[in-house]
Amino acid sequence: MKLGLNLGYQTAWSSPATDLAMAQEAERLGYSVVWAAEAYGSDSPSTLAWLAGQTETIDLGAAVMQIPARTPAATAMTATTIDALSGGRFRLGLGVSGPQVSEGWHGVRFGKPLARTREYVDIVKLAVGRKPVEYAGEHYTLPLPDGPGKTLRLGFHPPRDHIPIYLAAVGPKNLELAGEIADGWLAVFYSPEFAAEQHASVKTGRDKAGLPTAGFDVVPSVPVVVGDDVAAAAELVRWYAALYVGGMGSRKQNFYNDLAIRMGYADAAKTVQDLYLDKRQRDAAAAVPLEFIDRTSLLGPKERIADRMKAYAESGVTTLSVNPFVADAESGVRTLRTVAQALDKAGVGE
Repeated sequence: MKLGLNLGYQTAWSSPATDLAMAQEAERLGYSVVWAAEAYGSDSPSTLAWLAGQTETIDLGAAVMQIPARTPAATAMTATTIDALSGGRFRLGLGVSGPQVSEGWHGVRFGKPLARTREYVDIVKLAVGRKPVEYAGEHYTLPLPDGPGKTLRLGFHPPRDHIPIYLAAVGPKNLELAGEIADGWLAVFYSPEFAAEQHASVKTGRDKAGLPTAGFDVVPSVPVVVGDDVAAAAELVRWYAALYVGGMGSRKQNFYNDLAIRMGYADAAKTVQDLYLDKRQRDAAAAVPLEFIDRTSLLGPKERIADRMKAYAESGVTTLSVNPFVADAESGVRTLRTVAQALDKAGVGE
């Protein structure tokens, strides 16, 4: 199992300087990849291009670039450009986001997300591979048939004709699709105790495509808080868990809430969502079960984190991407060092 660093996206409490310090320290420690995210604020490729010029060996991953935010061709252009600038270190993570962001921020209808993702990935692969981009699908038609457009191919030669593609997947059907068409899976709220069901969905997709499961990269983003008191460490993660389980979507459609239900937390998931959508965020955070936070995070002293790392590795994780919940660059760097030491202690690193 390798280590990765997930920087998330810029918030009122984060800073580019802290992100850079952590990315460079992760590189020094031998982490395999640093990921950046986007929602409806900072974008991921700008951050990754900026990091590309200030790092040398660590891979640079988008977790994710939102499918409704860009045409497939634009995504291929950005991916190949960053890959060229970084000397072949880019990883392309894709996700459909949710209906509120897709329709409210990007003005793109959310319907049929699986079919749209499949077509989107098809076109990205054509463009990255410098093949003629000609496609006739339900959601994308290139070139348009009733105008002056013509079939084009990527206008420069990037260092690779294949860039690893990852899908951010939560539900069983999306997990199956990831196994079928992608090189890896970007997971969230990943619990080793629940992972067998998720891996089975991925395997269904791999089998459908006639591909081996070996080599498929399983990459959960896992909050990490180092400290002697597990419950106190969990307090720093509560607001994040409540935001996703309670606030990322509506009562009719929230993929993270559905995941918590499948994991066995149906009553708590409903309570958290009701409180959050009633604008009682503090109460929603308090209602997130400690067990849920603990199972989906790395909390506590180094020895406890090492034990949990064994469980992640045994469950099938190949790249454990940690998301340090820290206040500044100094504590972030210290956390990354502790995580690297814990991996050595666990004896599951590559």
